[in-house]
Amino acid sequence: MGNNIGLIDRLKVGLAVSIAKSVTFGVRSLKLGAASVMPGAIARKMEPRLLQLLSQQVKYGVILVAGTNGKTTTSLLLKEILERKGFRVAHNSTGANLENGLVTALMESANTFGGLNVDYAILEVDENIVPKVLAPIQPQAILALNLFRDQLDRYGEVDSISKRWTTAISSNSPNTTVIPNADDPTLSYLGQQLSQKVVFFGLNEPEKYLAEIPHAVDSIYCPNCGHSLDYEGVYLSHLGEFNCPKCDFKRSKPDLDSSEWSQILVGLYNKYNTLAAATAAKVLGVDETTIRETIPTFQAAFGRAEELEINGKKVRILLSKNPVGTNETIRVITESNDKTTLLVLNDRVQDGEDVSWIWDVDTEPLVQRGGTLIVSGNRVYDMALRLRYSEASLDSKMTLIVEEDLKMAINKALEHTPANETLHILPTYTAMLDVREILTGKKIR
Repeated sequence: MGNNIGLIDRLKVGLAVSIAKSVTFGVRSLKLGAASVMPGAIARKMEPRLLQLLSQQVKYGVILVAGTNGKTTTSLLLKEILERKGFRVAHNSTGANLENGLVTALMESANTFGGLNVDYAILEVDENIVPKVLAPIQPQAILALNLFRDQLDRYGEVDSISKRWTTAISSNSPNTTVIPNADDPTLSYLGQQLSQKVVFFGLNEPEKYLAEIPHAVDSIYCPNCGHSLDYEGVYLSHLGEFNCPKCDFKRSKPDLDSSEWSQILVGLYNKYNTLAAATAAKVLGVDETTIRETIPTFQAAFGRAEELEINGKKVRILLSKNPVGTNETIRVITESNDKTTLLVLNDRVQDGEDVSWIWDVDTEPLVQRGGTLIVSGNRVYDMALRLRYSEASLDSKMTLIVEEDLKMAINKALEHTPANETLHILPTYTAMLDVREILTGKKIR
């Protein structure tokens, strides 16, 4: 951590970073995008070891944040906690979480000569590349949030990812601290297999259990012997209190008592994000007072429970890109008194081209409560069919509006939203970018 690199390597890094910064300046000056990936791609062509050489310059170390849901929110909270203590922190805040994006983020904090003067780097990492980046980065800590089905056309099932994680992490530096979600059976088991220091986070609030296990459940079998797990209760998807009746595998004990902690933003998933960041901060030596003082002041990242005021009406954007995440955003909506919802489904590369996941979403509670549901996106009719299918089995007074044009869909949704209510928008990733551009006039790329 914070190692000096040799003169030759420093010259190579300096040249690569200097050219990449020129590219960044040109792209942003011409308003061609955020330049969150291209500079890293160019720089890595010039020096393939750039991720390693930049990571070595981070004074106290790199924290990798991996998982299906919650990476951006958790990373931002952890960043704010560390900055409150006066630390300088690099972070891939644009969400570009593949190798080129990681390099670009580190270069953002470097000077023209490639020198990186930061205390920590918090890097959100796509779950599929965790094994590839562990060796060059040698992180101080790995925060493993959860593993759910997400973009099956790209990643495959949860078990295949968890096995790759276990193999890669177990052979990584013994100085790395691993912080897994105790309530996720695959991650709880992963933590129990490691020789490194492991600190768990999770919930211990039985009053928040779901009434039943939802359809969008991914991992209810014992990762040790394959037998069905016994659940005392579930919080969301397969996250909960569990044990295996056949072998001795059971849920690990979290470090923090969740009932004693408030949370950021809305939704139970944000309680997990809060506990993950708080546990990581504690591992890094931050005092509890600083952690607790940061939580109430936290502001949502774009699209993650972000709240806007448009034409005098409140709008809340809840990123919904897989079954578990969408079920949780639906839970947030149905617990409110708001009756207007816009669902935007895209199938671009960043979203995952397989949209069959919407049939694992429990849309019935949303449909059953009635109100106005507007659907849009380039797979608008798939989403409309999913809602109609739910309606067919329910006594619902839902009003469904199908609108291919997203701008018109947003306008209609605002028109149907009473002044004293909030319009909830549930978009997939690229749809969220489009929605924000229409609402704010600012492009995020």
